[in-house]
Amino acid sequence: MHLKIRHRTEYRYETPVRYSIQELRLTPPTTAGQQIDKWKISTPIKASSSIDTFGNFYSVFVQESPYTSMMIEAEGEVHTQDAFEFKDDAKAVSPYYLLQQTNLTEPPDEMLGYFASSLPKKNSVDEVLKLATAVQQAIGYVPGQTTFATTAAQSFALKSGVCQDHAHVMLGLCRASNIPARYVSGYFFAEESPNLASHAWIDFCSDIEKGIWISVDITHACLIDARHIRLAIGRDYYSAAPVKGVRTGGGGEELSANISIQQLP
Repeated sequence: MHLKIRHRTEYRYETPVRYSIQELRLTPPTTAGQQIDKWKISTPIKASSSIDTFGNFYSVFVQESPYTSMMIEAEGEVHTQDAFEFKDDAKAVSPYYLLQQTNLTEPPDEMLGYFASSLPKKNSVDEVLKLATAVQQAIGYVPGQTTFATTAAQSFALKSGVCQDHAHVMLGLCRASNIPARYVSGYFFAEESPNLASHAWIDFCSDIEKGIWISVDITHACLIDARHIRLAIGRDYYSAAPVKGVRTGGGGEELSANISIQQLP
């Protein structure tokens, strides 16, 4: 598919923000399954760009003049095709590092017990997809009940969440099963479900020696395909978030994000 993507993030504040640092992972890489034709990020002031530990493109900008609103926009065109296997280059972090739990993924005993019969015995596609189906069935897709800070344990207790929560629950269970797994942030093209445009899924390592990773969409309990556009990878949401930052001042914050994806001829 040939897709045009526009991602607009707008912040508004009750009182002026005096100082802020914003970190963006809004540039999709050219990799298996996707070719980036053109891509542009617009920020209030010039950002510096680099590559992080996970091989993600990231940009940082610092604002030292007071402001009460801020707009960040990313847009471009991507050609996609079905692909769910990815091979790491030498710069990527060790799969063994991705066996470690984080605060967002740590599974409580109740969660491990609940999924005991579905936990993979080996890092095969069939076994991990079986677990993905179990997670999808247990954690209902219900927008508005969780936030970016909701942990896997909290989402499991609620038995509801969104794609980010599905990914965190799945990461916790894979890592508890001694399978390296990482969070993937990205976009999902579905004309009938525009609320899924901002999406998240996981990669699990199927061959540690060769650095082979397989992408699984927990929300749809399937391998990823041409509808998925990868943005960034990390240990959890925090290290792969498309937009995050810290600030001084500002009082109450109002955030609005709008993502449109359209298929081009």
